[in-house]
Amino acid sequence: MESIKGKIVIITGASSGFGMAISRLFAENGAKLIISARREDKLKTLAKELKEKYNTEILTIKLDVRDNEAVKKAVASLPDEWKKIDILINNAGLSRGLDKLHEGSIQDWEEMIDTNVKGLLYVSRAVIPGMVERGSGHVVNIGSIAGHEVYPKGNVYCASKHAVDAITKGMRIDLNGTDVKVTTIDPGLAETEFSIVRFRGDSDKAKAVYTGIEALCAEDIADAALYAVTRRKNFVIAEMILLPVNQASAAVVNRK
Repeated sequence: MESIKGKIVIITGASSGFGMAISRLFAENGAKLIISARREDKLKTLAKELKEKYNTEILTIKLDVRDNEAVKKAVASLPDEWKKIDILINNAGLSRGLDKLHEGSIQDWEEMIDTNVKGLLYVSRAVIPGMVERGSGHVVNIGSIAGHEVYPKGNVYCASKHAVDAITKGMRIDLNGTDVKVTTIDPGLAETEFSIVRFRGDSDKAKAVYTGIEALCAEDIADAALYAVTRRKNFVIAEMILLPVNQASAAVVNRK
């Protein structure tokens, strides 16, 4: 097991859900964190909590991963002591709507593709060259069971997560020989703000997604991420699919 103590970790979408849980667990294990998200107030609250609880170094960056120029500027302008990023957690992502393709919202489609696909690409393009130059690093992309299967009315969201899966595999091929590791973590049903965001604040619709099943929690995904990045140098977790015990696939769920 490799320690992450003192390693520099950048986490996108850190203001809630998986990103927040990963930030907490990694801070507990001594990592130096660059946490980014659009909601600066939540980032600052999280940074204060982690500094007080774990006495670790935290850098916050207000960032919308959909903005390539902002991403490039944020990475290029990191203080010298923060530039050598050891681990990139590409977590920022979302779903919007649950509609048949021919009834879907173009705005929803664009937001999902811009965040889940282009945002991941922009951040990866800005961070990975430094890892290649230094001959070490680890990229962890947070995908989804939706990147392996398509479920009813999931069309474009599933397409975006299939893209994450393909990009991850392409990354691994392109980085072969550089000693930069690439992992994808693909959860099934996990109860976070995900469904609240998908249904634009409709809490009744969001709650219905998890009715009758004990879903995964954000801490489960954080635990998987920590496991992946602490394997010995020659050991790469290429892909992890995480499901609650009563979920067999994207659309097969035993609700009690």
